[in-house]
Formats: sequence, C-alpha cells, structure tokens
Amino acid sequence: MDCSPLRCGPPALLAATAALALAGCGSLDRLSRVGEPPPMAPIANPAADPRWRPVAMPMPNPQDPIVPANSLWRPGSRTFLRDQRAAAVGDLVTILVSIRDEAELQNRTQRTRENNERMGVPALLGLEASTNRVLPNSVQADRLVSTNSSGAVDSAGQVRRLETIALRVAATVMQVLPNGNLVVAGRQQVRVNSELRDLQVAGIIRPQDIASDNTVRHDRLAEARIAYGGRGTLSDVQRPRWGQEVLDTILPF
Repeated sequence: MDCSPLRCGPPALLAATAALALAGCGSLDRLSRVGEPPPMAPIANPAADPRWRPVAMPMPNPQDPIVPANSLWRPGSRTFLRDQRAAAVGDLVTILVSIRDEAELQNRTQRTRENNERMGVPALLGLEASTNRVLPNSVQADRLVSTNSSGAVDSAGQVRRLETIALRVAATVMQVLPNGNLVVAGRQQVRVNSELRDLQVAGIIRPQDIASDNTVRHDRLAEARIAYGGRGTLSDVQRPRWGQEVLDTILPF
C-alpha cells in the first residue's frame, strides 16, 4: 500500500505518527501502568536467566587436602562444630558495598602555527620572458605562487566526579569453581511510593575473604559487576524523551 502524503492525506499521517510515538521505547507499556507504581521483579533463580553464563577462570592443578592425623581440627574451618560461612551452591553471603570515588582532572592545550610560502621562476633558459604571451601582463615570473596560513588552538577541560554508595546486599552462591572460589550474584529492589531502586551485585570471591559473620567487602570481588539505579516517576522526569535521544544521536550539529 502506497502511503504517500498525496494519497493518505493528513489524517493518515497523524495516525502513523501517533503509532510510532506510542511504540517507541515501551510507551505502550508505560501507558498501561498509568497511576500504578513500577512493578517489582519476581523472585527467581538467577541461573534461569537466559543471559546467565557459567564462569570459567584459569585454575591451578588440583591437590588433595592434607588431613592431620589424630586431629579434631578441620582445615579451613573457624569452628570445631561447623563453618557458618557460605561454601556451596545456594548458600547466602552478605556483600558490603562501600564506594567512595573522587576524581578531578584538568588539562589545557594551546597551539599556534604560521606558514609563509613563495615560489617563482626568475630565470629559466630565457623562457621566463615569454610568460606574458600565455598569462596576463600583470603576472611576474618571479612571483608565480605566494601563500600564507595561520592557525591557533586553545582548549581547556575539567572533570570532577564524586560518588558515594554504602549498601548491604545478600548474594547467592551460583557456582563453585574447581579451585574453590565462589561465583556469587545478588539483587535487591526497594520501592518507595512510585520510585523503585534496584541494586545488582555479581563477582567471584575467595572463601577465605569471607568474614566470620558471613560478610565480604565489595573490593574483594574479582570481575565485580555492581549496578545501582532506579526507575519510576522521578527517574522518568529526569530522563530525556526518546525522541530527543534519537535526535541527539543522529544530528551532526
């Protein structure tokens, strides 16, 4: 079907524009939830997520544990009765997220350049006297080409960033690597009125880095992935509209 402006007319163009606007970036889903708070994600097995992939890391050669003879002490245990720290798939461990990053960068660049070029043929086997037969009379053989150029660049930049996050989140042991390291992943959602805060933590920890109270600091996570954000009424107001984002991406000026 040809939907040119001459055949469809203004009503069809308005309808098509409205359909495109509603279809962009989940607008239909947002309209269906008008007056309702953002829904929370259901409690589910993180390993069932299609994006979940088992982690493979370089591993040392396996070694048999050394068990002392006639000893009640178990290697790696912090208690005679039972080690309460996370150690197997499905165990929980509390990750302490305490981030305070501060960075300040300044740079200044200055550049100036000037060029002058001049070229002529004062004498060339007597042929310089014949240049006016081909070129205008105002042309002089010793001043055929003369150029000059100049350029200047002066730029300055400054970046200052201050981030402070202090949170606690319980993570689940998703995988035990051959060397005993634990792959953990956790997610926490908090909804206040119509604003939803979402915290996600994932990484690899060593069992010996887990404290006696079954907590581990976030800076002990290898391949750490920490995401803290939100969605809801306030986040929607602070985020530019999808049409503006498209224009900011495609416009070259």
